[in-house]
Amino acid sequence: MEELLTPVSQTYRSSNQTGDLLTLSNTAKSRAEPQIGFKASTPGEVLEVLKGQPGYDDLLQILKWLRDGTKGTHQFDIRKPNPQSAQIIHVLVTEIVPNYWTLLKESSTSQKKSQPVDLLITSLQSIGGLNATLTYIRALLQEARKDPKGFKHSPATPNLAPVLSLVACILKHNAPIQSIWQAVSSTEDNAGKIRALRQDFVSLIAGGKVISLAAEAEDVLHQADMLEEPSWIANSKLYAEWLGSDLVGWTRSNPVSGDLKMIADLTGRGLKLGHSDLLIKILFTGLVLHDEPQPTFEKLLDSWSAPDQRKVLLIVLKLLSSDYLSSVDSDDAIEDYPIIWAAACALQAVIGTSSVRKAQLIAWLTSATGAGLGETCGIRRAALTVLADDKEAIFSVLESSLGLLGDQLYIKHSPMLQQEAHAQVLLLSAGYVHRKSPIKLNVLLRSSNFLNTISNRIGASQDRAKFLGMVVGEALSGLIHNEDKRLNFHMDMTNTGEGKWYKSLVTVADKIGPMSPLKSQEIPKEKPAAPRPKKEIPKSAPKPARSMPQSGFIIEEIEDDEETGEEEDDDLIAYAKPDSDAEDEDDDPTMINRNKPKAPVYIRDLIVYLRDTENYDRQKLALATAPVLIRRKANHGTEFSAHAEELASLLVGLEDKYELDDFYSLRTQGMIAIIVAQPQKMARWFAKTFFDGDYSLSQRASVLIVLGISGREIAGFEASGYSDIASFPSKKLPAKIEKHYEPFAPANQYISGSASEPASLKAIPPNALDSISQSLSQAFLAPLAAEAADAAIGPDVLKLSSFTSRLQQQNSSSAAGAPLSASRPKARGVRAIPNTTANLLATSFFFPLTSRFQAALHSASATKRGILFEPSLLTLYLKTLALLLHAAGPSVLALPQMTAELWDLLLGVRIHCVGEVGVSGAVLFGLMALLDVNENDSRGLCQRHGHEVVESVEWVSGVFDRTRGGDQGGNGEENQVKMMAAGVLIRLREMIEKYRALLMGDMIGYG
Repeated sequence: MEELLTPVSQTYRSSNQTGDLLTLSNTAKSRAEPQIGFKASTPGEVLEVLKGQPGYDDLLQILKWLRDGTKGTHQFDIRKPNPQSAQIIHVLVTEIVPNYWTLLKESSTSQKKSQPVDLLITSLQSIGGLNATLTYIRALLQEARKDPKGFKHSPATPNLAPVLSLVACILKHNAPIQSIWQAVSSTEDNAGKIRALRQDFVSLIAGGKVISLAAEAEDVLHQADMLEEPSWIANSKLYAEWLGSDLVGWTRSNPVSGDLKMIADLTGRGLKLGHSDLLIKILFTGLVLHDEPQPTFEKLLDSWSAPDQRKVLLIVLKLLSSDYLSSVDSDDAIEDYPIIWAAACALQAVIGTSSVRKAQLIAWLTSATGAGLGETCGIRRAALTVLADDKEAIFSVLESSLGLLGDQLYIKHSPMLQQEAHAQVLLLSAGYVHRKSPIKLNVLLRSSNFLNTISNRIGASQDRAKFLGMVVGEALSGLIHNEDKRLNFHMDMTNTGEGKWYKSLVTVADKIGPMSPLKSQEIPKEKPAAPRPKKEIPKSAPKPARSMPQSGFIIEEIEDDEETGEEEDDDLIAYAKPDSDAEDEDDDPTMINRNKPKAPVYIRDLIVYLRDTENYDRQKLALATAPVLIRRKANHGTEFSAHAEELASLLVGLEDKYELDDFYSLRTQGMIAIIVAQPQKMARWFAKTFFDGDYSLSQRASVLIVLGISGREIAGFEASGYSDIASFPSKKLPAKIEKHYEPFAPANQYISGSASEPASLKAIPPNALDSISQSLSQAFLAPLAAEAADAAIGPDVLKLSSFTSRLQQQNSSSAAGAPLSASRPKARGVRAIPNTTANLLATSFFFPLTSRFQAALHSASATKRGILFEPSLLTLYLKTLALLLHAAGPSVLALPQMTAELWDLLLGVRIHCVGEVGVSGAVLFGLMALLDVNENDSRGLCQRHGHEVVESVEWVSGVFDRTRGGDQGGNGEENQVKMMAAGVLIRLREMIEKYRALLMGDMIGYG
């Protein structure tokens, strides 16, 4: 039986002790149970009392004594590393916190002057205290994992919550970073020990140790159903925001050189936490854009390595462009000068006198992937303003930009938005060089570099590349030549408004201005609505007997039926049966709400409704009203245009909090309405949001779906029923006449219905783009399958005839029940649309998506690249590009450039098709759309893209051979991919056979 008994404690008696056992026992008992009013005097006595499980009053006396030591009242400072401090901290964390944390917090909320929990936090706010708490969390996690009963029944799990809350309080109490480090540096004189503590402190605060342990502890608590509220220290984004804010406060307190070095180390290490953009934004806003700019920001940059300085510079450039210069639409407007000058001043504060950062700015302006792709010209003007006073730097930018624009590989393979950005840099820098040193510009224009650039541009196959070459040539020649000798191509495209704007860039002369315009934009335009009490969602509400419009009144004229000869008495007026009130049928009368909100009639009201996420009725009404209201307000005044971006950001980030019916469909319809209302501006905004926004995969996917469907609607391939509802009566034909024009309505309608029947509008399915792409794929394959079936002997290697029956079955089933198309064309659906619409699809939809994808590939953010190459999102992205190319059609002037960018992108993602049938199908669909749109220019494809044709044949052949399908079995998706590969392969081989002479050089090594 002895092995079953475990001693609670043991008391050892020394040899020199005298007295009986009863006296010794009473003495030990008196020490273990201190009397009320205990007064601590030495660290040893404090440690002994803490180990004996003190009462609440004695604990407060001990904590006050420890706090007095941090203020210098007595010699013992618990924050100073020593054995006694480590022992006391260990007992406080492992014994006191699990037992007294809840009581201390409750007592703190009831007292105003003295906060007991603050006494404990002050005692543990040190390097030793943080290390002890994190070590204890790690020990509790290990104990919980080893427990065979699981997390829920482990005795270690309940102790995780108080210790986790303690860490969060330590890091939020009274400028913790500054307080902790200054306490160490002020009490320690040993330089070697200070260096070791510095490394430990940097690793502890900015190394991610706190975030990882806190997230792991929250996961255990969540699995044990003990997590009451998520902690901010487990969220890397919130932690980076706290770190930046605390460092800004420390930096603005005029720290000494040693403390400034610590701030630099913490910031440099914090850039690796995963939210470097947020951290730099907080530091830049708090130190540079503050009322009194701090010169310490430049000193912080000087102490970092060159790669970190480059990273910060790129983040600042992107921040200025997206947050402050994105509204600069007309860059030559006089009212836009102050904001650009202010941005130049802020950028100058970042560059300072550092030659390293100045060289990095020059490299950003002249690199093949730099110059702010897709951003407005304002950021390039601000960057060149910083370099304007340095003759060598500005001439280096001009010379490098001229050589880059004339490179033939750059002209052929770079995105057009990238080429436009570098053309703007060249023209702006040429103006500064002409004013500083006209002789240098004269010599440069007489060099072979300039002549080669212009000739290569004019000889390019893309019209846009020719345009840039001509405006650059005319603008630079106009600076040094007289009117009679000035270069003039006499082309209409160079005399348009855009051409004149490009040529006017050489006259822009910006300067460094005050930063007050940037500071005025820091205040948000409108604060979100205050949260309201959450309303209970109705359990079930029966649909009304008759559908009514969302808002307003409709006066209908009831016509007599011509076929029935019945006459009715005009004096008798028939009233409709009153609709049933769904709320009256509720079992609980207290749940009836008679004060329901009315439908919004203004865009600002719609924004207020969408922001009020705590109101179920407002959310439901806003989503149902948004598609019609946006389309109705699109072309009437500036009400919609002034709030378009704000409304779009609300819809993209809106979550289905109440599980509304058709939530995703209505949200998608609202975003489609925004793009259709202002396609030139908002399509670019959505493309930028897809790459730069902080959204989930599903939200990014919805952006792609919106771009694809809205592009097809603008091109006329789809017709929205909401456009009929939103149209005013003055723009509609009378009912008697309108019914005769119904056969001429668009056949492909992804939404069916009319203005008088809003309830018949069908929801957009989640796989809307998949259905459209499948329809177009079948239209592409149908003629090839028919030819293979009619031929006596088809290509044996393809065995396409075996797919004919299956393809016909898919065509018939799709025509019977397709959700997006009322009828399927028998031939391929490429048709010509107006040039203005086609160019709009190219410049506002297609090019922003392809150009920003290329820029994201060269981004330093591994997270962004990982999101883009997620298989489902990459599949949807490629299909969106293919649908936009198909919608633009063969009439778009930028078709050669669109073809080149899409083909390069498709071949660039081949490696991501391995093991992913969906991505392979998307690439094949992109090739189908590319070949279909360029059907009448097969010779041009072989002449301009010989390498791409040969590489595509080789890759498609491999996909066809590796994919199971047809006679070998396989699922439906694999069969579809195999058929698509067969169709693309047939078309490519036909082109090769027909234009073999053109491809002879590219076919070397091809079998």
